[in-house]
Amino acid sequence: MLDGVRVLDLTTSIAGPYATMLLSDFGAEVVKVERPEGDDARHWGPPFLDGESLWFLSVNRNKKSVRLDFSVPEGREVLAGLIDSADVLVTNLLPTAQRKFGIDAGRLRSARPDLLHVSITGFGLNGPYAARPCYDLIAEGFSSVMDLTGPSGAAPQKVGAPAADMLAGTDAALATLAALNRRAVTGEGCTIDIALAESMVRFMAPRIVPFLGSGEVPRRSGGTDSVIAIYQTFDTADLPLTLGLGNDGIWKRFWDAVEDPAGAEGEEVATNAARRANRGQIVDRIQAILRRRPRAEWLERFSKARVPAGPIYRVDEVVEDRHLLERDTFFRIDQNDRQIPQVSLGIHVDGEAAGYVAAPPRLGEHSEELLRGLLGYDCEKIQRLRTLGVI
Repeated sequence: MLDGVRVLDLTTSIAGPYATMLLSDFGAEVVKVERPEGDDARHWGPPFLDGESLWFLSVNRNKKSVRLDFSVPEGREVLAGLIDSADVLVTNLLPTAQRKFGIDAGRLRSARPDLLHVSITGFGLNGPYAARPCYDLIAEGFSSVMDLTGPSGAAPQKVGAPAADMLAGTDAALATLAALNRRAVTGEGCTIDIALAESMVRFMAPRIVPFLGSGEVPRRSGGTDSVIAIYQTFDTADLPLTLGLGNDGIWKRFWDAVEDPAGAEGEEVATNAARRANRGQIVDRIQAILRRRPRAEWLERFSKARVPAGPIYRVDEVVEDRHLLERDTFFRIDQNDRQIPQVSLGIHVDGEAAGYVAAPPRLGEHSEELLRGLLGYDCEKIQRLRTLGVI
């Protein structure tokens, strides 16, 4: 869908590389420019696969890597040529660093009004915190998600994946698609400003908006406190499960499924508000029932009764789930004598999942190819840049 769109990726770590990988999965050509030491994530491990960080490999498929030192004039000349060839530039440098290297939106778009300049930083391009460095952990703490994650009385907990990075990366890709759509009509580029902290705060909207409207501060409760009365984990005879009784119809079907239809009756459980008021007693009653049978049996019953419920998987169980396997959620990319594991985009268009073009690149793997093909450099010039240590 994005054939003909070239993205220049100047980012490191997770959020920016994830954004550009999303675009690449839809067909954009992504040129990844890396410092001489490479993307920070190349060094995050163990675990490693043949010496390469699996964190890096998780967010960098379908890209071509140029190893470039643009802290020196010769490197900035190469970078300028690559920018001229691009439709989209993505950076996660702080605003001061963008200006230092001459890649801030103001400078680039004055010369290239059609350029899409995408900035992914911790706190955005302006405001009191714009100069602050940030990682996913800092954004999660800032957003309040850590304060609301974990059991009551326990310490705040980080989400089990880089949530702020992945959300900000998705936001950047989404905004880029919208901007490309507008540019196709008007020819105009734009400056896109994505902040990890704000992406994560938006993620918390279902908690923040109720507070702003009611003044009631939500508290950490291990996932048992929700606007939905019964929406939590329960133990069974063997393994725990999740259960969400989100409306009156599901509430009634649940009690039919557990062969106790009278449990759905009475004013004290007639509405979600009533069930919230009596949540403690209801939870105790449900828990006593679910302990009588193993999880697999309950999940089969609830599936037939159209009651939302599911297992609590470990990672090794997720990757063996038959539904996900049938949906081609996991795949491997052949690269020479190894296979690189990947997780699919999870988006299906016309019945097909977004595919891949190439394995995540080795550091600087495509430097010469791109300098020849995009910038028209000859062998002599490329060799001179190698001798200077620029590429």
